Amino acid sequence: HIKNALRSKGYQTPLIADIHFTPNAAEIAARIIEKVRVNPGNYVDKKKFQQIEYTQTEYDAEIERIRKRFEPLVKICKEYGTAMRIGTNHGSLSDRIMSWYGDTPLGMVESAMEFIRICEGLNYHNLVISMKASNTQIMVQAYRLLVETMVKEGMNYPLHLGVTEAGDGEDGRIKSAVGIGTLLEDGLGDTIRVSLTEEPELEAPVAISLAQRYEKRKTLNTNHPEPNSTVNPYEYNRRKTQEVLNLGAGNVPRVFADLSTKNLKDPFILKEIGYNYSALLDKYNLSEMAADFVFLGDNLPSFSLPGNLKQVYNYPVWKNLTDKTNAHPLVRFTELPNGLELDNELNFVLIEVEEITDEFFAICKNNAHFIPVISSKSNHGMTAIRAVFFRLCELDIASPIVIKTNYSLADLAVENPHNVQCSKEENLQLYAATDLGALLLDGFGEAVWISAPDFSNTLINSTSFGILQATRTRISKTEYISCPSCGRTLFDLQETTQLIRSRTDHLKGIKIGIMGCIVNGPGEMADADYGYVGTGPGKITLYKGKEVMRKNVDTEYAVDELIELIKENGNWVEPQVVGL
Repeated sequence: HIKNALRSKGYQTPLIADIHFTPNAAEIAARIIEKVRVNPGNYVDKKKFQQIEYTQTEYDAEIERIRKRFEPLVKICKEYGTAMRIGTNHGSLSDRIMSWYGDTPLGMVESAMEFIRICEGLNYHNLVISMKASNTQIMVQAYRLLVETMVKEGMNYPLHLGVTEAGDGEDGRIKSAVGIGTLLEDGLGDTIRVSLTEEPELEAPVAISLAQRYEKRKTLNTNHPEPNSTVNPYEYNRRKTQEVLNLGAGNVPRVFADLSTKNLKDPFILKEIGYNYSALLDKYNLSEMAADFVFLGDNLPSFSLPGNLKQVYNYPVWKNLTDKTNAHPLVRFTELPNGLELDNELNFVLIEVEEITDEFFAICKNNAHFIPVISSKSNHGMTAIRAVFFRLCELDIASPIVIKTNYSLADLAVENPHNVQCSKEENLQLYAATDLGALLLDGFGEAVWISAPDFSNTLINSTSFGILQATRTRISKTEYISCPSCGRTLFDLQETTQLIRSRTDHLKGIKIGIMGCIVNGPGEMADADYGYVGTGPGKITLYKGKEVMRKNVDTEYAVDELIELIKENGNWVEPQVVGL
């Protein structure tokens, strides 16, 4: 009926049937629509978390059972010319896969490959593959490993990219860009799905902005050679660095703010970067997203800065400071040979990636108090900066690195033939999340510095911390794993997400899953600490991890019950009220 209605109105948009748990529905749909999606974790396989160990014989028997149940669908698709997406989700791996591979990228890849091999055996190749997860590290590693596995087995199917349950607002956009953008930077990906807990039509502009950034790649010189490296792209390992003040070693990545062009006559300006000044008490209250370094350039503030906010000045200004406590110089790499009297503790050395030579690496190796600030003039400089990190690893250079990305209004202007576009503020978030997130996910970078003079420092600071949160390299706030709206959702997802956020967004480091239905809920929020899942009209089930804690709670009381559950498990703290 849906297809006939669309065709009668002149729409030729392909239809896709997204199937879970019901192979017979897939077999019916495959005769009608253009593509069918199956999830290997729940198409035929068992997912009851009951059988923990499988012998090789039991494992092989399950594969044979899957083959017999899956083959009819493959044959129908082949007969009717229907495409298929084999879509593995991190949160819905079967008991069998979990028992052998655990909750890992390898498990995701093997789950898909079992189905792909069955298709290959039947000479059916009209496939696209996805490896979605809400954890961006897992998602990126899984897609990379899938490609390597397919190539080894003589396959090269297109990839459908997506970060599941990315959430809403700024967090959802940044998280989507970190995962999807990183893979696009790798040259991987053929179709994109951005999943936001918002109205569906708000997802397309984000996907379009991410895709359009790469349309001109073929005309740009971005083929930077990347040396052989010991870096493993299939697991997260942070580059080993030495500690310089609060940079490197075991410290979380730091955030730079740039106030070099601002009027620094009023301490209230620091609220934009996470420092709330109380005139009554003459003191600063720090938020969880307080910047660690502030670049002041030639700008001297007329008020005292917070003691834990480290100041960075252009070298000539720094040199003439009477009090250099908590202040450090920034000098261009090309000025280093001039015999400058530098700081004995910490010096930031700014260099464009295009200027880097063997001399740069030698200076880094022999000067522990030099901290390179690596930038790029190119709009697509991430791969060049990554090549520098590979070289640092090969040479066993342990210098902490500040990654600096630069954006102008012109960089963020996108011509959209569909007249569906993000704002320039959103594009700043998407581009920065791609450029910085791609490096952070590989364990590179001890500090991030977004330079965007045309935008507010509030936006830039929030984006910086959001990128670190999305890459799980520095946690500064609550994380919400919430699904997009769909026909199965059993409550107002957007309204409920905002209500839960309003009452829990002070719980730093806690992950809360907010899922519309029981079909995907428990699986997709696989690594959430707490879960709020619709189980029927007006009914909610609450989880701690994967364990059901309260069943069939009335929606009216469910948020209160969720908070009570968090309190019972010792994860609740009262929100602080900060007076000004």
